[in-house]
Amino acid sequence: MSVVATSTIVDAHVEEVHEHHEEQNFWKKYVFSEDHKTIAKQYMITGIFWAVIGIAMSVVFRLQLGFPGINLSWLKPVLGRWITETGTLDPNFYLALVTMHGTIMVFFVLTAGLSGTFSNFLIPLQIGARDMASGFLNMLGFWFFALSSVVMFISLFLHTGPAAGGWVIYPPLSALPQAHMGSEMGMTLWLSSMALFIISSLLGGINYITTVINLRTRGMTFSRLPLTIWAFFITAVLGLISFPVLFSAALLLIFDRHFGTSFYLSEIYINGEALPNMGGSPILFQHLFWFLGHPEVYIVLLPALGMTSEIIATNARKPIFGYRAMIASLLGIAFLAFVVWAHHMFVTGMNPFLGSIFMFLTLIIAVPSAVKAFNYITTLWRGNIIFTPAMLFSIGLVSLFVSGGVTGIILGNSALDIQLHDTYFVVAHFHIVMGAASAFGFFAGIYHWFPKMFGRMMNNSMGQIHFWATFIGVYLIFYPMHYIGIAGFPRRYYQFTTYDFAKSYTNLNMFVTIAAIFTFAAQFIFLWNFFYSMFKGKTAPLNPWRSNTLEWTTPVVPGHGNWVGEIPAVYRWPYDYSKPGAAEDFIPQTVPYSATPESNLPHETALIAEEKELGEINLNDQFRTAH
Repeated sequence: MSVVATSTIVDAHVEEVHEHHEEQNFWKKYVFSEDHKTIAKQYMITGIFWAVIGIAMSVVFRLQLGFPGINLSWLKPVLGRWITETGTLDPNFYLALVTMHGTIMVFFVLTAGLSGTFSNFLIPLQIGARDMASGFLNMLGFWFFALSSVVMFISLFLHTGPAAGGWVIYPPLSALPQAHMGSEMGMTLWLSSMALFIISSLLGGINYITTVINLRTRGMTFSRLPLTIWAFFITAVLGLISFPVLFSAALLLIFDRHFGTSFYLSEIYINGEALPNMGGSPILFQHLFWFLGHPEVYIVLLPALGMTSEIIATNARKPIFGYRAMIASLLGIAFLAFVVWAHHMFVTGMNPFLGSIFMFLTLIIAVPSAVKAFNYITTLWRGNIIFTPAMLFSIGLVSLFVSGGVTGIILGNSALDIQLHDTYFVVAHFHIVMGAASAFGFFAGIYHWFPKMFGRMMNNSMGQIHFWATFIGVYLIFYPMHYIGIAGFPRRYYQFTTYDFAKSYTNLNMFVTIAAIFTFAAQFIFLWNFFYSMFKGKTAPLNPWRSNTLEWTTPVVPGHGNWVGEIPAVYRWPYDYSKPGAAEDFIPQTVPYSATPESNLPHETALIAEEKELGEINLNDQFRTAH
């Protein structure tokens, strides 16, 4: 009796705290907010801003590649001195565009924009928590990202231009300020921006991990977590282990640039002048960079795959196939991501025996990846599929993941990779399997959770047009690049028309550029749909997709603390769709097994007994759940 009375007191206290919270001014509510939902929106808007800039950069350098020497005088008001007097794109700025495009899309859009948005928004809502473990650290994490963005944005306006050494910034080009215009202040700001970005990622990762472990609601065991949360959790672990290695690589590079050290430099000549640097190795930087760089592929991809699992199950109206196998595949990918980094370095003169080990490990990672693809396809098989824009983008992601993964098996073979490594074949591979696939996950997540974010619905027809234009456009851009790469087109070259072997592919290069322009233009359909729907869209119902997870049990637009009153307990896994005998084709996680007449299977009898125990929790558990 005393336990029940104590629980009632705690529930009343929790409800009072979260319904009668202190009023916040504009700055505290929208700018320096500690609410995970507002911070998620800040990440999303910042990521969309950078995506427009990053894709626009790719269109500019694609114009140069598809139409060598094209007159771009109309861009002079934007690019200024980087458009020459004859109207052509400055060759020095071309490499800077390639560098900044890669940096922006990989780190600012697909890492911070994707993971920062949906990890922040969904983790508390789907595990049943009032907010992140530390609202202050969460807010600090975003503002480190914002500061990183400001520093990178400033570098675009330098007289010498932004960093220009490829997004991988290999030394010695990046280590010697006098080597190139893009190696001067732009490179220093690039390194400073990345240091701030890494701090942001680490603060976010610590928060995500702590929240998932400590703040799950009653009954939310790890075996009942949605696959989205598993993906966000494992992604945070990947970042927490790998990002400090990139931080150390950048720090040593700053030492080489400004303090006379020789970590990456040895026997360097510039304009016939011998520099005093001795004993360093640029290969060291490659090891440090790719120890982050390959896990980064999955830091970008796993959140998209996790959201795809949720969206496919919901819109196929079927339980996700192989829930435990999906978790095992996530864990397998995470482990293997740390032991395959040197497959990016087959061309560095690596010992062939060591290369064969990394080749074997690289090919092995195809197994857990194939498990995920197989399980997605099996979930779709014979499903009652609802083709929402989110579902279309999720299916599109699976298509890109499979087709791009096949070329990954080719590049995992060291003998083939040595021939293809510095060609457009690699560009096509990682843009399909990592870049476009993750972007599709980003779009799918926005379309699916937009009603919960803003309380309104996006336009369904515009979403479908956006999908088909983007899906077709992506394949038209990157599949021809495989053929260009096999023909020997090297990466990062300003133009190819000076080479006889390349002249026969001029029309194909032109076709790729036109497809890129078409695909970029299609994104404005999304931008209009997004911002218009935010203010003028149709009012969203409480659970528009008839989904099972906890976020749909909150008010249409969750307020402070997410739930009014006590946080609901969880009794079942999140994928009870189309269960035989059930009145509806979905059963939310909050519905006890004892409340559904079809629950008479042997294992469910034990779960009904477990439900009775959920009410017998102590005072400390109540406070942990509430806060």
